[in-house]
Parts: sequence; C-alpha cells; structure tokens
Amino acid sequence: MTLPVHFTFQQFQRMTPLDGANIWAFLLERYGERIGVKRRKPALQNLEIIFNATFRLANEVGFRAMNLRDLCRETGLSMGGLYGYISGKDQLAEMIEEVVRHATKEVPRMFAHVEDPLDRLEALIRASIFLSEILQPWFYFVFMDTRALPPQQRAMAKESELYVQTLITGLLDTVEPHPNGAAPLLAAHCMAMFQDWYVKRWKYRAAKVTPDQFAESTVRFVRSHLAAARTS
Repeated sequence: MTLPVHFTFQQFQRMTPLDGANIWAFLLERYGERIGVKRRKPALQNLEIIFNATFRLANEVGFRAMNLRDLCRETGLSMGGLYGYISGKDQLAEMIEEVVRHATKEVPRMFAHVEDPLDRLEALIRASIFLSEILQPWFYFVFMDTRALPPQQRAMAKESELYVQTLITGLLDTVEPHPNGAAPLLAAHCMAMFQDWYVKRWKYRAAKVTPDQFAESTVRFVRSHLAAARTS
C-alpha cells in the first residue's frame, strides 16, 4: 500500500512508521536489552506512563530541573521500578531523541517511488508536518530541551533536523526552474514552518487550523516561491 501524492492527514496516519499506539512497542524492541521488565503488556503500559509523565514535567518545570524522584511521584512507580526501564535522565533523553530520529529517517522512504521531484517534495512537506502532529510531544521535547541532552545526543538531534533540510534542498535543486542559489534558504524556511507548527501548536488550535490546512498552506508557499522563479 502506498500513499497518493496529495495525501491527507488521515491517510498518513494509516501509513506512518510510528504513532501513539506502536511507539511503545518500538521502544521496547529497540531498548529490550536494557529494560529489565520482560512481561510485554506491563512493560508497554509503564513505558507510556513514564514518557507521558516526562513530557508533563518537562513542560512544567523543565527537563533540566526535573529529577527521577519527581518522575517517581508523577508515575506512581518506585525508584526501583523506574530503574527497570531507564538508567537515568540521559537514557530517557536518548530514547526520546531516538524516536524522533528513527521516524525522521523512515518517512522519506515512503516516497522513494515518487519520480517527479516536485511531487516528492510536496509529499515530504506534508509528511513532515503530519508526523510532527502525531509525535508532537516528542518533537517539542527535542526542540526545547536539546541543551539538556548529552553531547552525543545533541549532535544526533541536530543531524536529524539537517537530514530533512538537506533532503528538501536536494529536491529543490532538481526542480526546474528553481531559484538560483536559494534552495538551502527555502529549505530552511520550510523547517522553520514545521517547527512553528509543533512548538506553537496552541496558536493553531486557537485558530482552528487543521494539520491538512497547515500542510496545504506550506505547500502553496513553496510552490508560489518556485513559480516566481519561472517568471524572474
């Protein structure tokens, strides 16, 4: 099953590599050797509890300020119970970054079959926005709390962002005609719009802007910029 080029948020939800339901299974599989709890059902439930609590605390007091005792209180788990899943805050941050990095790398593969570069670019724009909607707390954490990550994870988080930006730049360079020398800047503008969507989600909810509307607006922005190059 493949997505049409002009797909909707609902269509993307059925195809996304990670979502609110399977993300816990992904973490359990990826970090299974480190997670001491072997019973699958309680492990999945507790992973969901731990990460949702982490996002709440990070928003309320900041990830740097929170500690594992705060997380115990928020989750209802004992310190020993918590250590069954994570060794400390650094690992917690690593797992969050890993989810975002994995999803970011997987999404472009969904459109490898699309031959027209402009169509592939549009698909990547839509998918990037829709993915950040589905995984909004994860993307928000990486954006806001990158400074709290260990140096290696900080570098990997930055690399994930640059990976998408480089893909967009490469596609823009293959669209004819394209703005001479402006592809990296236009790609950076796209990334800024993606980030505004998931960092300031409250603003768009208040205005009742849907993911489909925002994605369509972003696509029109890029297409109009490219159209201007044809007349300049």
